[in-house]
Amino acid sequence: MFTTLASIVSGVIGVGIALIGARFLLVPQAAAAGFGIPAEPPGAQTQVAGPYPWLYAKGVRDIASGIFIWVLLANRAPHLLGAFMAAASVIPVGDAVIVLRSGGTRTAAFGIHGATAAIALAASAALLMA
Repeated sequence: MFTTLASIVSGVIGVGIALIGARFLLVPQAAAAGFGIPAEPPGAQTQVAGPYPWLYAKGVRDIASGIFIWVLLANRAPHLLGAFMAAASVIPVGDAVIVLRSGGTRTAAFGIHGATAAIALAASAALLMA
């Protein structure tokens, strides 16, 4: 039962992170604000070519992370999915640190990124115990 629930949670995380990645590609400045930091630092001159390239790089990274989860789900590999979810939980922890160091809110750092890491680790634990 826990394996099924953890797999569902992992799948939802996979879809969610891929959608967040798509948002970074389609509406990068809004996605950056949702991430918890502005697309451009205060006082920066707006680039004619668009937002900083890191927004697109983050979008691609998030889409790939979501696909990785779905590949592991499709192959019915709960232990491997659990190990991946544990390793991938470093990403939202790092994101929380980035938000805090960049002047973002504690709410964004802990409420968005910290909660994501905690949920991923809980799913990971359930999958690894399967």
